[in-house]
Amino acid sequence: MSQAFDVVVIGGGPGGYIAAIRAAQLGFKVACIDEWKNAAGGPAPGGTCTNVGCIPSKALLQSSEHFEHANHHFADHGISTGKVTMDVAKMVGRKDAVVKQNNDGILYLFKKNKVTFFHGRGSFVAAADGGYQIKVAGAAEEVITGKQVVVATGSNARALPGVPFDEEHVLSNDGALRIGAVPKKLALIGSGVIGLEMGSVWRRLGADVTILEGLPTFLGAVDEQIAKEAKKAFDKQGLKIELGVKVGEIKTGKKGVNVAYTNAKGEAVSLDVDKLIVSIGRVPNTIGLNAEAVGLQLDERGAIVVDGDCKTNLPGVWAVGDVVRGPMLAHKAEEEGVAVAERMAGQHGHVNFNTIPWVIYTSPEIAWVGRTEQQLKADGVAYKAGTFPFLANGRARALGDTTGMVKFLADAKTDEILGVHIVGPMASELISEAVVAMEFKASAEDIARICHAHPSLSEATKEAALAVDKRTLNF
Repeated sequence: MSQAFDVVVIGGGPGGYIAAIRAAQLGFKVACIDEWKNAAGGPAPGGTCTNVGCIPSKALLQSSEHFEHANHHFADHGISTGKVTMDVAKMVGRKDAVVKQNNDGILYLFKKNKVTFFHGRGSFVAAADGGYQIKVAGAAEEVITGKQVVVATGSNARALPGVPFDEEHVLSNDGALRIGAVPKKLALIGSGVIGLEMGSVWRRLGADVTILEGLPTFLGAVDEQIAKEAKKAFDKQGLKIELGVKVGEIKTGKKGVNVAYTNAKGEAVSLDVDKLIVSIGRVPNTIGLNAEAVGLQLDERGAIVVDGDCKTNLPGVWAVGDVVRGPMLAHKAEEEGVAVAERMAGQHGHVNFNTIPWVIYTSPEIAWVGRTEQQLKADGVAYKAGTFPFLANGRARALGDTTGMVKFLADAKTDEILGVHIVGPMASELISEAVVAMEFKASAEDIARICHAHPSLSEATKEAALAVDKRTLNF
């Protein structure tokens, strides 16, 4: 007889494992199915984020940033190091250890919260009395039943048409995190989060990096003023970012990859590189889910169709994270996972898409929440803007990192904060104050009146809020 659960979660990434834990906290009998494997073949829950995304990329970014500081900035502090070298194998090994710590942490949390974990691929079999049969294809195949099901199967990297990932020369985010030696020449197609972060890692370690972007503007989703400031910093660092290109034929050989493209001037270019990272977006992962067995509705992209509460067209079936509409962000998936578990329990789960923060972990970091200035203009919204540069911030000067600014956008009549945009040191941490403020519908004046510690980078947030009313104190 198959095991029966109140809730079965398919997928153990940020959306799935968080949904499972919250459901268990609310008194449900919960199972979570996940197929990720570590190098030894054991379970590695955490999804793309933990295994080949957010966590490992940040580990490499941190290691490469230390290397960059030792080579180029320690001397400014009076520190003499001599020749500094990078052991890439050890750097990658540390990254793998960080990933495993997170994998093991999730397994511990499952045990702590009495979530039954199944290692294998989960797929629908059929509707059952009061629920659904779910097959677990693992070391030993079995079928379990769940009264309610949460699909959290994530997304996969999108490949260029006719250019499959071989993870040796043409790399997805997975292969990009497993490069064993610093390539002399590296190309990336796509100047989004993955392209900029991975480009930064290998540029710091000595690679000649070229980023090819099809759009004519840099970081089109980012506030234009912030994007221009970031582009200036990346150009100064030596990242070659070409905009408005049209990629043509890509050929792979024993020695590397040849990329033919037309640049913004209409000139034909032939670029030979050792590695090519393709980061042109991701697609919802519903392959092997067997959605058709139960009539689960998918859209033309293969995403699961859900309403505003993450309900699918089937009673008792929910879906969260990258496999549904909305931004493909780990923290968005987590919030949806919690909300769905609480809705199952008759509570009122909360996800506000307008206050989901975005972060690019380059140097300088880029972070934002809410609407950009160009969006407000397009929508005909009357607004006020205030900016404050880190150049005028005492803590940034002490850090030796004064690149960038904080920018506030507020309603011209009510002063309600409509967007906050940051490029500069620790933007990923500073943006949280803006998220809290916007969630509680604060005004720019509210932030301007709050006492911020001195000296701190957060003072730039206060000063930008003051700048909305043209009364900065330190600039």
